[in-house]
Amino acid sequence: MISSPSAPEHSLRLRLSMLDDARPDPRVALVTGIYGQDGSYLAERLLADGWEVHGAYRPGTSMSETAPADLTGAHLHGCDLVDDTAAADLVAEVTPGVIFHLAGASSVGRSWQAPVATARVNAVATTALLDAAMGVADRTGDRVVFVNASSAEIFGTTDAGRLDESTPIAPSSPYGATKAYTHLLGAVYRDRGLAVNNAILFNHESPRRGTEFVTGKIAHGVAAIARGERDRLSLGDMSARRDWGWAPDYADAMYRMAVRSDARGDDFVIATGTSHSVRDFVAAGFAAVGIDDWEHLVEIDSAHVRPVDPSDFVGDAGHARAVLGWAPTVQFGEIVRNMVESHMAQSVAAR
Repeated sequence: MISSPSAPEHSLRLRLSMLDDARPDPRVALVTGIYGQDGSYLAERLLADGWEVHGAYRPGTSMSETAPADLTGAHLHGCDLVDDTAAADLVAEVTPGVIFHLAGASSVGRSWQAPVATARVNAVATTALLDAAMGVADRTGDRVVFVNASSAEIFGTTDAGRLDESTPIAPSSPYGATKAYTHLLGAVYRDRGLAVNNAILFNHESPRRGTEFVTGKIAHGVAAIARGERDRLSLGDMSARRDWGWAPDYADAMYRMAVRSDARGDDFVIATGTSHSVRDFVAAGFAAVGIDDWEHLVEIDSAHVRPVDPSDFVGDAGHARAVLGWAPTVQFGEIVRNMVESHMAQSVAAR
């Protein structure tokens, strides 16, 4: 006995049958998380290059006020991607040639406070989008490219030195575990014929980085101290080191993954190859506003220390350099200065 499809399944199949003539266009992109740091920079790049851009955002969210993006010309879709039917319907409606999946919970610290929500947002949404993309490819017989924002957090607290695509996956946080799941699932769909590229992104920053992240918090706090609006900056472990890059450079790397001619897809570490400590970031931030004697302006609060945190994270992007022709263009000091100056400018504009 053949069971009848449920209502959501029937709705999706009906929509797919109505779109029999619709074929994925390689210059039509669906960017999830379009209001986020990476999504907004990538969307601007695509629009400037003449792509048709569709952006998905979670209802109730908005773009960065510190450095708002210009998304003129983009088709914006409010969609809760955790609703797998809504996600599949969106893909069926847009029929993109490329899906850039950049949405998701992105805070390691918050993932310890809300592990179930982190798993739901990251794992369920990615699964729904991968399967929907596979459905379009199967229906049309055309190539669909999927660029998945993976993360260096999939490597956990390894002391393997410079990390590359061959480094064992061993996450040490709920966030890292969800990213490991989506990374591995992407490889599964790649084996089924979907052109999945896993962008293993190391830390990357910009004026659009939110203040819930330590780098955004530092940039905002330094600007507030420079204006005399606060006396102290409260931080956790300042000895932790990260490989910090420039977010628009990382958006460029994902763009290059999408337009390469290889039909299979691949994994790419995207990193600068150089690490700096949180202390270095703080020092560079205060230097940007002319404060050299800053130690007394920072207090250490153990509440900001994460349960498990690797002491040093450095990526080896040799594969991306060789295959994509990609290389970082903005150095650490300039990244920090751009972030602090953006917060300073925002305050002046608000007065």
